[in-house]
Amino acid sequence: MLAENFHERNSMSDKYFIDTNILVYSFDAQSRLKQKRAQEIIDEALSDHKGIISYQVIQEFLNVATRKFLTPLSVTDCRRYLEQVLYPLWDVYPSIDLYQQALTIQAESGFSFYDSLIIAGALEGGCKIIYSEDLKHDQVFSGLRMRNPFL
Repeated sequence: MLAENFHERNSMSDKYFIDTNILVYSFDAQSRLKQKRAQEIIDEALSDHKGIISYQVIQEFLNVATRKFLTPLSVTDCRRYLEQVLYPLWDVYPSIDLYQQALTIQAESGFSFYDSLIIAGALEGGCKIIYSEDLKHDQVFSGLRMRNPFL
């Protein structure tokens, strides 16, 4: 059950990172509770300007949306979503420093490279929280807390 209120889990002053799976669930009509929670997080991020994503999240989302959705999004719909949602949240861009940090995180933590890249992006973006279904809930790495908003 999704008992916690988003505001109760996120300090109003903390920046937070939104993983790809949150964006994907916002389109999942077969899982209404997850869809609603995901939409709340995205709406809040667009209004409070504290939620961010990286280029990696954009790439992963567009790939899933055009190839793996039950009804894939059209190119026109993807462009609209890119302009209205993804671009306004985009705060982390690829760089050699980002890749170096991801490799260090992978070596220190045992996370996969792609999870390490998400963590590196969140750290580079100055986030205190990552919202993701894929990482261990309440685990802390370098001051960054992993939160599964669907628990």
